[in-house]
Amino acid sequence: MKLRGLWIAIGVLAALSGALYWSNHRKPGENAAKASPEETPNILSVSQADVTHLAIHRRDEPQLDLSRNDSGTWQITAPEASAADQDAVSNVLSTLSSLNAERLLENKASEVAPYGLIHPALEVEVTLKDSKTQKLLIGDQTPAGNAYYAMLASDPRLFTLAGYNKSSLDKTPSDLRDKRLLTADFDKVSQIELITQKSGKKEDIVFARNKEAWQLLKPKPFRTDNDQVEELIRSLKAAKFESATPAEDAKSAAAFQSAAPAAMVQVTGASGAQKLEVRKLKNDFYAKSSVLSGAYKVPASLGNELGKSVDDFRNKKLFDFGYEDPDKVEVRDGSKAYFLTRSGSDWWGPDGKKLDDGDVQTLLSNLRELTASKFVDSGFTTPALEITVVSQDRKRTEKVLVSRHGEEYVAKRENEQELYELTGSAVTELQKSAADLKPAAAAKK
Repeated sequence: MKLRGLWIAIGVLAALSGALYWSNHRKPGENAAKASPEETPNILSVSQADVTHLAIHRRDEPQLDLSRNDSGTWQITAPEASAADQDAVSNVLSTLSSLNAERLLENKASEVAPYGLIHPALEVEVTLKDSKTQKLLIGDQTPAGNAYYAMLASDPRLFTLAGYNKSSLDKTPSDLRDKRLLTADFDKVSQIELITQKSGKKEDIVFARNKEAWQLLKPKPFRTDNDQVEELIRSLKAAKFESATPAEDAKSAAAFQSAAPAAMVQVTGASGAQKLEVRKLKNDFYAKSSVLSGAYKVPASLGNELGKSVDDFRNKKLFDFGYEDPDKVEVRDGSKAYFLTRSGSDWWGPDGKKLDDGDVQTLLSNLRELTASKFVDSGFTTPALEITVVSQDRKRTEKVLVSRHGEEYVAKRENEQELYELTGSAVTELQKSAADLKPAAAAKK
């Protein structure tokens, strides 16, 4: 009896497996497709440049409509008018431009109700420049669960469509909405004003573009760390609000009203100025932009970036000669003095002897990386160390004076007021690398 029951179970399992395969891949009668399993038939081919209107209708939801204006920019026109995320719309059109099926199930489907195509879960329609339309219908999932039944409204063929393609097309208004908080062309922004309010302290910081570099103007014309300013610009350029539903937008707007001011930033360019105000409530940040209506929740990373102080944007390095070797270096350490002159790729001492390149590069590296641990207002006295670096084909001369202040050192650049605190270890390492300079080893004969 046990053996008989086992055979019955095996038979039932085989029947179910066959039914599942047939349901997912059936090719009934004379309408069955003759495509092999390896083929991926094309469902739809359209040119992205020819599409003027895009409509996405999800079952039991309002239709999402987008139109391209004369300048080629996409706008959401329904259910509510708003700017569209151009990249997100382009991704949808890219999927549609050459949409392939997983399989062609039938060349001429006589009945589509079993596949969920009478009232599709998703309809995507494109209108072309010649006013012709193409509508894609996407129905139920296949029994295997990794694909969907699909067809064109004007085409009797029945296909299965890969789940990832369906996901690429199944978009809500929030998915395709332009969520940028600032839409300025940051390549043409000439000035940025950042007002921060942190721990009750308010700072007004102004940057101005000088060709490809940035200069701090307020609170004083300090030397500027361009990398930090560029990081601020990247954060502003990428700043987007977090929103999915009108209810969440309303909640964020209410939170913004009760939140404490954190920062304000204004970017100014050829097309005018745009302003962004950020507030903080507990650990969350909310923002209101001059280019959008309403207020929205924003990532904490944006709030933290806008919470930087002026010292975060100041250049803490003592020398600006960068990664190209300078022309001359002079180090005066008390009664000791070290002179180096470059000729081509070689370095020479004051006695006309060629110096060991490894020793020179160690000294240059220490000079390049000589960085303040912080900025100070006082502490500079009689210089104990004087360093002069000539670079840019002898067109630029930088001189740094260093005085001892307790266990640390305070430095200043010649003819500048800013004071830089240096750690004792950084100065000791610099002094050692100067003292360790020695002639290059004699070439072996």
